[in-house]
Amino acid sequence: MKASTLAVASAGTIITGLLAYAVYFDHKRQTDPDFRKSLKRNNRRMARVVKEEAEAQGAQFREGIKQAVQQAKEEGFPTDLEEKEGYFMSQVAKGESLCTEGADKIEAALAFYKALKVYPQPRDLISIYDKTVQKEVLEVLAEMVAMDPTLKLDGTFTGGGGSADGHGVE
Repeated sequence: MKASTLAVASAGTIITGLLAYAVYFDHKRQTDPDFRKSLKRNNRRMARVVKEEAEAQGAQFREGIKQAVQQAKEEGFPTDLEEKEGYFMSQVAKGESLCTEGADKIEAALAFYKALKVYPQPRDLISIYDKTVQKEVLEVLAEMVAMDPTLKLDGTFTGGGGSADGHGVE
């Protein structure tokens, strides 16, 4: 017997075995109620694990945002008008460059947040951001604004307690 004939026969046997197993598995899946319950239970378990992992990642992401906002507050913001202008321009430029590089969304949003903190009319700046900033970065920025109760969107800032228009978080 030739080696090629033996290889073809072996391959045919293996393929037939795999096909038979597939047919057996499908038949068992369709007819055995315990097997079907087991498959459904495993599917539900996997879905629950995936959901829990997504929730954990979301919580971790929100915690990263919270820490970034807290760190920015601790660093402080300039108070002099000329310092504010320079700071604003540098933070906007940093945010734009981070967006174009595709860098960390939190870092890019943090730069825009810092610029927003020193801008005299934050509401106007947010409308500009809506038109120019990537959606993903804008969503992170929105969470940062929501986490900062000292930021009022009417152009004034307070020492805490929430914003006048109800957008602050207590």
